[in-house]
Amino acid sequence: MTKKMVFVDTSKCTGCKACSVACKEWNELPAEKTQLLTSYQTQKNFTTKTWTYMTFIEKYEDQKMNWLMRKAQCFHCAYPACMKACSSGAISKTESGYVLIDQDKCIGCGYCAENCPFGVPKVDPIAKKSFKCTGCIDRVENNLLPACVHTCQPGALGFGERDAMLTQAKKRLAEVQKTHPKSQLYGEKEMGGMTYLYLLLDSPEAYGLPVNPAAPLSLTIWKDVIRPVGSVAVGGAAAAVVLGVFANLFRGNYRSTDDDSTNHAHSKKGGK
Repeated sequence: MTKKMVFVDTSKCTGCKACSVACKEWNELPAEKTQLLTSYQTQKNFTTKTWTYMTFIEKYEDQKMNWLMRKAQCFHCAYPACMKACSSGAISKTESGYVLIDQDKCIGCGYCAENCPFGVPKVDPIAKKSFKCTGCIDRVENNLLPACVHTCQPGALGFGERDAMLTQAKKRLAEVQKTHPKSQLYGEKEMGGMTYLYLLLDSPEAYGLPVNPAAPLSLTIWKDVIRPVGSVAVGGAAAAVVLGVFANLFRGNYRSTDDDSTNHAHSKKGGK
């Protein structure tokens, strides 16, 4: 399967929250009690039962109020920090670009949650499993649109092959920049390129997104430096032990042969 992409055009988003409802319905996720936080935002963060939600930010600039609305969910990175951090090999990436958690392998260690630069995965302390958006991979692999895309009435969500969606996104960006000069694409190159590409009306910071998201330095040092060196060291130590064993065996055999030769010589002398 070729790489896919979901294009999120925030300039068309009306904040209706239908995408979040569709996600819960398709994935059979129960409703959660929420409260008004700011403006129209009622969901503060991801949970094990809420995999996508709407963020609402009001920005007053140049005597004008701008609504910055964004559908938040897992970005499905090309180089996912969660997969790199996973201690049980439970996280993998499909050829189409989706990052998935194998619940049978997940042990709930929480490393994915701790190292995701977007704070996406959440661990259920009772089930001891980590949960996040699946990208509706079950629908995608059966030639259906992701549930959120299928239900989006204003056409803020698009889905298709990555190259085609990138072309569409750049064309749309050129149009939007005429009225919103700060508009930019987010997700084309970040984290190696994401399956979810955003057209933002302002800077990433204005939406509460990291400008240059990356795996934590501590994770990179541990996975790319310390562990490989440790493996070499362990391998070297193991090799030294094996060589030591063979050396001892060789010395033992040599001594045994030498002793046999000496005893044989003594016996010959005694027989004369």
